[in-house]
Amino acid sequence: MPESLSDLEQQRSAIFEQMLRLPDFRCGSITATRGTCGKPTCRCHQPNHPGHGPNYRLTRKVKGKTVTETFATPTELHKAQREVEAYHRFRQLAQELLEINERICRARPLEQELSPSKKKLRKSSSRKWRAR
Repeated sequence: MPESLSDLEQQRSAIFEQMLRLPDFRCGSITATRGTCGKPTCRCHQPNHPGHGPNYRLTRKVKGKTVTETFATPTELHKAQREVEAYHRFRQLAQELLEINERICRARPLEQELSPSKKKLRKSSSRKWRAR
């Protein structure tokens, strides 16, 4: 049994309400990196040593360019992780909203055609064609 239009509109409103309650968010990915430093006598250059790190970075695109942000403290990292998680929730809600709207569009009845009296009539030109 197809859902009624009012049920679908209520679902859409519920999605909007969830979006309004989202905390601050930003797009990107947080990754952990490890590496060696420039000191040849450092322990990170020893065989089978994993290197320094992990160092966490937020990577995202801004105007087509990749931008990377590093975190100085664990508090900054946790804040960024919450913001990225909220962004993923936003993307999930946006997808649900799109699906609901498509179902609403299919369920909404067609509008009545305009009667001839309500149709816009074309004006005839006041200029007359002149013979050349």
